[in-house]
Amino acid sequence: MPVEMTRTRFDELVGDALDLLPEEFAAAMNNVVVLVEDRHPDDPGLLGLYEGIALTERDSTYAGVLPDRITVYRAPLLEMCGSEDEVVDEIAVTVLHEIAHHFGIDDEELHRLGWG
Repeated sequence: MPVEMTRTRFDELVGDALDLLPEEFAAAMNNVVVLVEDRHPDDPGLLGLYEGIALTERDSTYAGVLPDRITVYRAPLLEMCGSEDEVVDEIAVTVLHEIAHHFGIDDEELHRLGWG
């Protein structure tokens, strides 16, 4: 049975997950926004998505672009968890996974590191 949670509480947990990021990484994040949506329209089971130009791919021509987007999808995360503690853990893993993409770490490397 999915965990029931208000949107406000879920948003707070995403903020808490962002607070887990070491200060030097948080300071290095550049031109990125973190959003919460209910579901991805084309992939309803997707937990999170990074869209943008990773820091490792930016060069001197990078200017005047809209912020990168990290989207955390609320419904599938709540559906896969059996308790609020599990939701807390899964949000943290999802947020940190997508932030890793912002830093240029691909899925293969994340899986190797145990964050896949």
